[in-house]
Parts: sequence; C-alpha cells; structure tokens
Amino acid sequence: MKPLIVDQVHKQYGEKKAVNGISFEVEQGEIYGLLGANGAGKTTTMRMVLGLIYPDEGRILYNGQPYTQEQLSMLGYLPEERGLYPRVKVSDQLIYLAQLRGMDKKDADANLKRWLDRFEVPEYYGKRIEELSKGNQQKIQFIASVIHRPRIVILDEAFSGLDPVNVELLKSTVKELRDSGTTMLFSTHRMEHVEELCRNITILHRSNPVLQGSLRDIKKRYPREKVVLRTEGEVTGLEGLSGVTGVQKHEYGYVVGIAEESSASNILRHALEQTTIHKFEIMEPTLNEIFIKVVGGDLHE
Repeated sequence: MKPLIVDQVHKQYGEKKAVNGISFEVEQGEIYGLLGANGAGKTTTMRMVLGLIYPDEGRILYNGQPYTQEQLSMLGYLPEERGLYPRVKVSDQLIYLAQLRGMDKKDADANLKRWLDRFEVPEYYGKRIEELSKGNQQKIQFIASVIHRPRIVILDEAFSGLDPVNVELLKSTVKELRDSGTTMLFSTHRMEHVEELCRNITILHRSNPVLQGSLRDIKKRYPREKVVLRTEGEVTGLEGLSGVTGVQKHEYGYVVGIAEESSASNILRHALEQTTIHKFEIMEPTLNEIFIKVVGGDLHE
C-alpha cells in the first residue's frame, strides 16, 4: 500500500484555478519532488495533502485511506514561512507540539533530546527561539516537523537560510529518514537538491502538471547539448568546428555547446591535437535547464 496517493485533485478559488488535475503516488521511503514557479500551485497542493484545505474534486489517500484525524496526525510539515514562537523555550514549544500530535510527554522529551544531540546542539533545550541564529532556528523548526515520528513529511524549502555545512547536515538527516522508511514530499527552488534527493518529480506550471515521472527517464527525453573539456593548455579553433553552437572558457577548460551528440568526437580529436585532456564529458541536461525549457520565461508567475 502506497503511503500517499494524490488522484486527479482540483482546487479553485473564485475564478482562479489553483490546481488543475494533479495526480502522483509516493512510495514508502521515497522523497518526491514537487516543483514549480511561484504561484504554480505547489503550496495549495501541499495544504491539501496536509488536510488544511480540501480538494474540490479528486481524492488524497494515506496508506489507502481518506482523510481522518488519525491519518493526519501521522503527517509532519516544515513550512517555508517559519512559525515557532520566538519567546517560548525550545523544550516547552516542541514537546507541546508533539503532544498535539498524540505523543506522550515523556516520549516527546526523550525524542527532542535525541534530535538536539543529533544536530549537536543539546544546549538549546532551555533556550528561547529568539536567542538562536536563523540557521539554528531552522534546525529547531525541522525537529518540530519530525519529533512525533510522522510517516509522511512535507518539506517546503527545507534548506533555506542555512549555510553550506548545515545544508549538508540537514540533507544527511533527510536521507536517514528516507532510508528508515519515512515518505517525503519535497518542494524547493534549488534544483540541485532535487537531483540529489528525489527519484520522481512533478513540475507544475500555471496550476497544471506539465512534466512528471522519474528524473532519470525525464532526462533521457532531452538532448545532451554541451561538452565539458578540461585541458592542460589552451585549445583554439573550437568555435569553427561543425556542430559547435558556442564556447565558454573557464579556469579549468571549456564548456562547448553542441547541436547534436555526434559533434563531440570532432571536439575531442581537435583538442587532442593541441594539448593533454584531463576530462571530456558529454553532459546530460541539468534539472534546472529542463525546468527552464518547460516553464519558459514564466519563472515568477
């Protein structure tokens, strides 16, 4: 039984169609990517999954069952806009939130301490939220979303406001939850995080799902249009080769645009005649490049 099924869900506010027939299924222990420009329908979809609002049409199932209080208590949510009370102690606040989800106070206290140890900040137990840096507030907000051991977690811009060290710490934690069987719905504008964490995705555009499926299969649909060339010395004349659409010079070498993959062999032969090659790779398109092609210029609508 799949933990989360969204089946032909629609939501409309007056004349505005917020979500138009989205469907996807998330396996146990999977991080599913939900992507789109601002206003595309991501937040509305996540709010429907959370039971905060209800679909006008379609259905959402949790382990095969529709909305119930018991089902919804097994959800965790990390919102993009942080919602912890700044003047309340970390321990008082998070234990209370866990109890609202049906957790025993003693169990919640022990789990909070375990999470604080995991993030190497046990001293924050008795501190007020306002005493912490923005990055550490984000860690506490994350703990609040998982302290009650939810089976499904919705992560909205989970890594925003974090420095690179803490991004890696939180990513490793998310992977641990995934590997332990937690199902996650993950929304972000950072496409490199989606490529690292997600197996399947849906891209929404103007309320409609416009691209959907496994990331591996999606990438196969799009041509490889550039070659990365790392060289010992300079290479001249790349711009004049047949099939080359552009050349960018970098400290390490060159990124060469190509009209088709068959042009790559000419580039390699040409470069070998002039210098030593340390790296030659025909690059698959990044998710960011695919996203821009699908959504076009409407990134902030």
